[in-house]
Amino acid sequence: MVLYILGAFIFGCMIPHISRRFAKFMPATPAYALWQIFVCGKKTRGIRNKNLRKKYYWRSVAFGLTTVSLTALFVLKFGSENMGWYVFYLWTLLLLAEIDVRMRLLPDILTIPLLIVGFSYAALGLGWVIAAESALGALFGYFVPVVVSIFVVWKNKDAFGGGDIKLLAALGAWLGIEPLLYVIVIASVLMLVYSVFRRCRTVPFGPGLTVAAIIVALCFF
Repeated sequence: MVLYILGAFIFGCMIPHISRRFAKFMPATPAYALWQIFVCGKKTRGIRNKNLRKKYYWRSVAFGLTTVSLTALFVLKFGSENMGWYVFYLWTLLLLAEIDVRMRLLPDILTIPLLIVGFSYAALGLGWVIAAESALGALFGYFVPVVVSIFVVWKNKDAFGGGDIKLLAALGAWLGIEPLLYVIVIASVLMLVYSVFRRCRTVPFGPGLTVAAIIVALCFF
C-alpha cells in the first residue's frame, strides 16, 4: 500500500512533465517517445517564465495528490492483489487526460497498450469482465463512434478523433459493453457542462472519457 501511494505521488507529479515532453516530439515511434520522455537531452530547455514555472509546479503537485487519492481508492476498492493491473489502468488514463488537454491528441503509444493490457487481463480470468465480454467491448468501443461519425461528419468533421475511438476500444476491453455505455453518457454530460461553462464550441473528449471511466470502474466493479 505504501509503495503504491509513494509511486502514485511521484508519477502524478511527473504527469505534466511527461505531457509537456509529448507535446514537443509527437508523433513518434514508441522507442523514440520513451527516449525523449526519460532522457534529458542537451537541447531541452526548462520553463523560463517565473509565473509559468509556479503554475507548472502547482499543477504537478495537484496531479500528484489526485493520483495518490485515486490510487488509494482503487486499493481500498479492489484490494492489493493484482493491483498492478488497476494502477496501469488508472495512471494511463490520468496521463492521457493531461496529454489531450495540452495537445488535443491521444497517442497510440498509450491507447494501444491500454487495450492490449485490458484484454490480456480479462483473458487471464483476473479482470472485471471475461475475455468474450472484453473482446465485444473493444469492438463496440471502436465501431460505435465510427458509425456515429458517419452521421455527424457533415456537421463537425472532428466530432470523434482517431484517438477517441481507440481509447473507447481500450475502455471497452477493460469494462465490457454495458459499463462502456455509461462511460459515453457520463463523458458526454461532463464535456457538455464544461463547454457551456467555458463558452467554447469544441473541447477535447479524452478528459471526459477518462474521468467517466474512472467513475464507472469504481462504481460498477
